Amino acid sequence: MKKKSTTFKAFLAIMLVATILPWNVASAQGKQAAFDPFEKSINEVSYALNNNQTTSEELVEYYLKRIEAFDDQGPAINAVTMVNDKALEQAKALDAERKAKGPRSELHGIPFVVKDNIDVVGMPTTAGSVALKNEYPSKNSFVVQKLIDAGAIVIGKTNMSELAASYGRLGYSSFGGQTLNPYNLNRDASGSSSGSAAAVAANFAVFGLGTDTSGSVRGPAHTTGLVGIRPTMGLASRTGVVPSSLSLDVVGPMARSVEDASIVLAEMAGKDKADKATKHADRYARDYASKLNANALKHARIGVATEFFGDNAEVDAITNQAIANMQSMGTEVVPVTFSEQTNYLWTPILGPIDTAEFKSQFETYLSTLPAGGPKTLAEVIAILESPEVLNSATPANPARVEGLKVALEKAHTLNSKEYKKIVKREVPKTREEIEEIMDDYDLDAIVFPTMSCPASNTFDKVDPTYVCNAYDTYAAGYMASATGFPEVTVPAGTVEAGLPVGISFFGTAFSEQKLLNLAYSFEQATHARTVPVHTPNLNQ
Repeated sequence: MKKKSTTFKAFLAIMLVATILPWNVASAQGKQAAFDPFEKSINEVSYALNNNQTTSEELVEYYLKRIEAFDDQGPAINAVTMVNDKALEQAKALDAERKAKGPRSELHGIPFVVKDNIDVVGMPTTAGSVALKNEYPSKNSFVVQKLIDAGAIVIGKTNMSELAASYGRLGYSSFGGQTLNPYNLNRDASGSSSGSAAAVAANFAVFGLGTDTSGSVRGPAHTTGLVGIRPTMGLASRTGVVPSSLSLDVVGPMARSVEDASIVLAEMAGKDKADKATKHADRYARDYASKLNANALKHARIGVATEFFGDNAEVDAITNQAIANMQSMGTEVVPVTFSEQTNYLWTPILGPIDTAEFKSQFETYLSTLPAGGPKTLAEVIAILESPEVLNSATPANPARVEGLKVALEKAHTLNSKEYKKIVKREVPKTREEIEEIMDDYDLDAIVFPTMSCPASNTFDKVDPTYVCNAYDTYAAGYMASATGFPEVTVPAGTVEAGLPVGISFFGTAFSEQKLLNLAYSFEQATHARTVPVHTPNLNQ
């Protein structure tokens, strides 16, 4: 079900014939002044739907046109790997339901995109791997079903780093190829939720879903001018998501504003009996958007994690300006430092956990799929190393395949003393360190550049303007991954290459409302988000 399939082209041709009038001409059905969905928020789209300014059917048509114009052609962003062939049918049904009964929620009839490691009925869940191209799930993932129940429409699935790990090729997969950054076509959109980030930034949908093991929502949001939320572990279910490491994996929203991300998070959050981590989720889930406070920074006390500066002068300057802006709003700023281990948590915690858990959990997921496809990690590796894949236009990233082999060889470490020590001693110790710093300094949040450098050049391009002195640009984000604590990234500025960069607000467990308030306050004061130059408004 590739995006450029005959089915999709025929579907799009029929849709284009059916919509002869340009979008900015009001139809003869009594609608008010024309509504242009470009860069519009969930509330703005919902208002237009409720006031007969547009329909969900027209919204789906609009976003499909943009996908055709900018994802398949033109700059060829290559963010969307599959479109939902039933999206128009679903939109029509939701329009009729709205007319008869009113909207189910603010998301009623609003299109969104889904990272392709999250199950959606009717589309394969490939996790970016051609080895899984025929793996059709029997039901939706828990979070997707919650959004569908709220009336949202899956318009398509998005590309990602293969099996949620980039290994030097951010946003590249054997199923989807390379996703480009809509702000600069020489650069990537980070990884691994690259496609969802690029799609939402480029206005191929109103919002998107990503997953985050060690930065895969936050990094792509940072590089594409989006708000990304890594929620507290246990706030939202992972059922129906291809796992990397269930000790680290979360599903998070990606949107063009804090308010939109807050609305989506509220709909996603909640207890799922099939995911034990969510047993207390209902206690903490809330209507985040209704409680957003634009003055939250006025009396806030923020810790600045100074360790994560120094890798790129432009990112440092933008982050320092962001901190100065907060201070001008009344924020008290305190520098904070961490232990040497906490400054770089990949080696002592994240890497060993991910390696130990992947094979067992991945194969458990594969066992839930219909017969016919690979059921073991070894079978997946064999497919990726087959002549058919090796000689294809998009062979698997060799380094990623080697990483899979390491996971296969080290699967036994899941029962090792080292693994148990990390999970039972090192993870709690890291949580305690963060909590003590927050308590000792009486902090509302800790702030740092989401990534210490802007988006890098794609693996197949040379870009001499890219400067990054980091050993690992994701290092700051490992704190949230290791502890299970929440982090929100929000656009902070733009570097000379035209690329956005973000700043993160990080806090303790289930502090989403506080972090969202701080991020919203910063966003409303700075309005740092810009529109991607390569995917402009089709109506202008």
